[in-house]
Amino acid sequence: MSPYDPSAFPPFAVTVDLVVLTVRRHALCALVVRRGEQPFQGRWALPGGFVREDEDLAAAAARELSEETGLCAHDPAEPGAGNGAHLEQLATYGDPKRDPRMRVVSVAHLVLAPDLPAPRAGGDANSARWAPVDEVLATTDGASAGLAFDHERILADGVERARSKIEYSSLATAFCPPEFTVGELRRVYEAVWGVALDPRNFHRKVTGTPGFLVPAGGTTTRQGGRPAQLFRAGGATLLNPPMLRPEV
Repeated sequence: MSPYDPSAFPPFAVTVDLVVLTVRRHALCALVVRRGEQPFQGRWALPGGFVREDEDLAAAAARELSEETGLCAHDPAEPGAGNGAHLEQLATYGDPKRDPRMRVVSVAHLVLAPDLPAPRAGGDANSARWAPVDEVLATTDGASAGLAFDHERILADGVERARSKIEYSSLATAFCPPEFTVGELRRVYEAVWGVALDPRNFHRKVTGTPGFLVPAGGTTTRQGGRPAQLFRAGGATLLNPPMLRPEV
């Protein structure tokens, strides 16, 4: 058997791309950055970058999130910690022509967080902004929205993951502050799904789903009107029965 010769195989690189979603002004928004370097200089893209030799994928994703935007991912072992963002692996993208520089495989990650402040651009991104998902993914006569690389596809996959996952899991609470009202949680579902929900039916479903919400022991008037009860995320990770999204 011939000895292993690394030079006999074509080199390729691994990157992480981040689909960062939040709810701002009652709309589902994605974080996009304007590329400061080639390729696709000046084009909007998802934040991300190359994985270092000494990094695992989750560490690379957390580093890129911090370097390019100033945002932080919380420790997965502490899902309710601070103002951190939920981070999970989304999918792998390996089209040989997806990057004009060389063969690059991207491992995309989905990041969800409560209403966050304006991001800080860094790394090779010279500006960053929250953009409504419907705006970023808008198409005209089948033309792409102009995101660099294959980031429109990655973003669409991340949005669909979020939309489907909040049906059967408690992940919608990742868009909320540590203590929130049922009305605030309903607006998360409405923003992510892009539909209007009946307030009374929604309240009955979420408060009647075992382990979904637990009373926080207080009320708030930040929504105006009468004081509304505050809740925290319960211990359930899977919802039974699920919160099925309405057919549009």
